[in-house]
Amino acid sequence: MDKVVASAAEAVADIGGGASLAVGGFGLCGVPAVLIGALYERGSGDLRVVSNNCGLDGRGLGRLLAAGRIARVMGSYVGDNKEFARQYLAGELEVELMPQGTLAERMRAGGAGIPAFYTPAGVGTMVAEGGMPWRYAPGGGVAVASPAKEVREFGGAEYVLEEGITTDFALVRAAKGDRHGNLVFDKAARNFNPLCAMAGRITLAEVEELVEPGEIDPDAVHLPGVFVQRVVELTPEQAADRPIEKRTTSASASSTRGTVRA
Repeated sequence: MDKVVASAAEAVADIGGGASLAVGGFGLCGVPAVLIGALYERGSGDLRVVSNNCGLDGRGLGRLLAAGRIARVMGSYVGDNKEFARQYLAGELEVELMPQGTLAERMRAGGAGIPAFYTPAGVGTMVAEGGMPWRYAPGGGVAVASPAKEVREFGGAEYVLEEGITTDFALVRAAKGDRHGNLVFDKAARNFNPLCAMAGRITLAEVEELVEPGEIDPDAVHLPGVFVQRVVELTPEQAADRPIEKRTTSASASSTRGTVRA
C-alpha cells in the first residue's frame, strides 16, 4: 500500500517515447513541474499530451515543447506560449482544441469507465461539424482536419457525441498526500489535477506535504488513492516553487486619493 517512490526520476523511469500523458495544472497553478523536469531529463519524445494548456515558454510542459519532445496536444487553451503557437502554425505540432468543459468531462468520463457522452457544447460549430485544423501543412493549408462528430437530438435540443479520454500515464501535483495516494489539492490546482489523475492508467503524484495514512480526514480527500500508483515527496524548496503567470498589482489607496481643497 505504500506508494511512495524515492525520486521523481524513478517515478518516470518507464515513460518511454510515444507515451500518452494527462498532465494537471491550470496555467502555472498546480503544475507537476518536478515530474515534468524528470521526464525532460529522461529524454522521452514523441509524447501525446492531454492538458488544459501547454505551460509557458520554458515553464511546465513548455520545457518539453521547446525541446521538440511533444508530438500532439489535446487541450483548450494556447495562452501566451509563443512556442506552442509557432509549432502549431508551422505544422510541427498536432493540436486538438476543444471547449474547456468538454476536455474536463472527457477525462472524467475516461476515468469513470464511460466511453462517450453527449454535450451541447460545440453544436453548430467546427467542433461538431469537423474541419478544425489539427495540423497545418508546412507550406500552408491544413494537413489534418478534425472529423465530423455524431449529433443527436434529445428533448428538442441537439447534442454532440464526445469520447472519454484515457492515457498511459498521468502527472499531477497535490498540496498534501499520504502514502496510500490519497490527495488534497489547493484551490485552483483542483481544477484539472483530479480529472487528469482519473484519466491516467498509471498516475504519478508529486506532493508538497507527505503525511501518514489516516492523517487526512476522509471527508477532506479530493482524490482517493485508488487512482494513484506512485507518490513523490517534494523537498521544501520544490514545494515553495510556485511561479506566478501574470502578476497584477494596483496602486495603493494613498497614492490614488485626491486632495480636496476648500
